[in-house]
Amino acid sequence: MAQSLGRAFLGGTGIEVSDLCLGTDYYGSRTSPDVARLLLDAFAEAGGTFIDTANIYAAFLPGFVGGESETVIGSWMAARGNRGAMVIATKVAGPYQDVPGGLRASDVATECEKSLRRLQASTIDLYYAHVDDRTTPLGEILDGFERLLRSGKIRSVGLSNWQLWRLAEARLLADISGWPLAALEYRHTYLRPTASADFAPQIAATPQLFDFAQAYGLTVVAYSVLLNGAYTRPDRSMPWGYRGPDTDARLVCLREIATDLGVTANQVVLAWLRSTPGCTVVPIIGGSRLDQLHENLKAATVRLSRDQHDRLEAAGAPQPDREGESP
Repeated sequence: MAQSLGRAFLGGTGIEVSDLCLGTDYYGSRTSPDVARLLLDAFAEAGGTFIDTANIYAAFLPGFVGGESETVIGSWMAARGNRGAMVIATKVAGPYQDVPGGLRASDVATECEKSLRRLQASTIDLYYAHVDDRTTPLGEILDGFERLLRSGKIRSVGLSNWQLWRLAEARLLADISGWPLAALEYRHTYLRPTASADFAPQIAATPQLFDFAQAYGLTVVAYSVLLNGAYTRPDRSMPWGYRGPDTDARLVCLREIATDLGVTANQVVLAWLRSTPGCTVVPIIGGSRLDQLHENLKAATVRLSRDQHDRLEAAGAPQPDREGESP
């Protein structure tokens, strides 16, 4: 594939990544190692450099124990000799095998070593706390990551699925220690979650999160951006957490703009995410087949006009009361 993806940076770290990130949660499990390697090749050929995984992938599937995704990525990089060209993000905190999960400093260090072995790497470019751990003192959590930074085992730190007030505390303590956070990974898509939506342990991004990220120069990495195909596939129902009063209006607008541009609704969603005002947003894309991945990669060429972006933003928004009418 000849096209080249754009570039973004992880916060203020100076680490450059492709502006689309490849999600690999099913690699080595539901997606066979052979198919996974084809997908990784296609992503790299399109200029992709940013790959997202986790130590627990895919322990949540029957018959798998975790570590499968990291193992496939590590063997692929070793075979291609391209470790230096790739930016690898992985995560710690989730339970798998005999690991109870959490962010105790000793466990973070042990899991980092396991991930490094599976990735066949000497350093992890971006190491996320996958979820918060309220049973471990925040100072100990951050100290564990700081030790890995100082030792060179990791290059930067990100937080995923933390409440905003906990993010604020963590950012302040990390900044005082001299190593600012790089990225925040949250659930985010074009449709707005309903007020009652609960994705626990996942947390959906909010306007306040983006305000926070913009204020402190943090990159937002967005996952579940295409809602498992629900935007384009009639056999995939819209998740209940996105069936709100504005859903139909936003879907109509999304499909109208896709038709105007001659692209798919998925590609418009990805273009909308990448054009978030004032904040760097890197969407995580997936696809278990090459044609699905290629569709997502082509979103790199989609550009929204100011009018199209404004229409997408305004779709489904409550209309203000007209002057003189009763509220």
